[in-house]
Amino acid sequence: MRDLTVKQVAALSGVTVRTLHHYDEIGLLAPAHIGANGYRYYGRKELLRLQRILFHRELGAPLGEIAALLALEEGDPVDALMRHRERLEAARERYSVLIDTIDRTLANLKGEARMPDADLYAGFSAEKQADHEASLIAHYGDPMKDDIARSRRAMATLGEAGQAAMMDRLKEIEAALAEGMRCGANPAADPVGRLIERHRAWVAAAWDRPCPPQAYAGLADLYLSHPDFIARYEAIAPGFAVWLADAMKAHAHRQA
Repeated sequence: MRDLTVKQVAALSGVTVRTLHHYDEIGLLAPAHIGANGYRYYGRKELLRLQRILFHRELGAPLGEIAALLALEEGDPVDALMRHRERLEAARERYSVLIDTIDRTLANLKGEARMPDADLYAGFSAEKQADHEASLIAHYGDPMKDDIARSRRAMATLGEAGQAAMMDRLKEIEAALAEGMRCGANPAADPVGRLIERHRAWVAAAWDRPCPPQAYAGLADLYLSHPDFIARYEAIAPGFAVWLADAMKAHAHRQA
């Protein structure tokens, strides 16, 4: 098998060229060699490593921990794949419960079946919100506890309709940013910065306090360190997690 260029690997795997470059920069996935033309080339060994990286990403591992996880798997790739399979099987079982919850709720809303209130939440992880808040506190320190409480109060005053409208605004901002990324926009470019300013304003509204540049840059780091955030942004567009964080940091640097 001949070695592949970074563009060929991107087309093959669905991972963006920018993300592959980022993996190289952080020491997660280096190319097999760099040609005289300056191109990165990847062999079978690197393709298998990328597969394992993507498995860990899908299973929710923070990007900063994946290199250590890969090092633990070096002895037996078959055993590592078997462990991935077991975890995916467990995830499939959980998602099947969530799908069943959706189906039963739909039937209830259509008047086709009764559904006890407690069954509305079957399959949800009660630890998710606590996990997000613990990540914020670990990243920013104990003062974040007060900020979380303030944000909760601010969101509560909006009511359900206000919260829905706020989330719709966020989706619009993120969709515009993702479209910019798809069009090849540099995350540090001025037009992107104007969109990012809207995103930063949204964050400040959600926090119910100003969002200074340093805090905004720290939020970008948090987005790349937490698997749920990565999964959320990658679902919007492949490579969007890294691109958005780059745009946020570029904006914060200009404003500092």
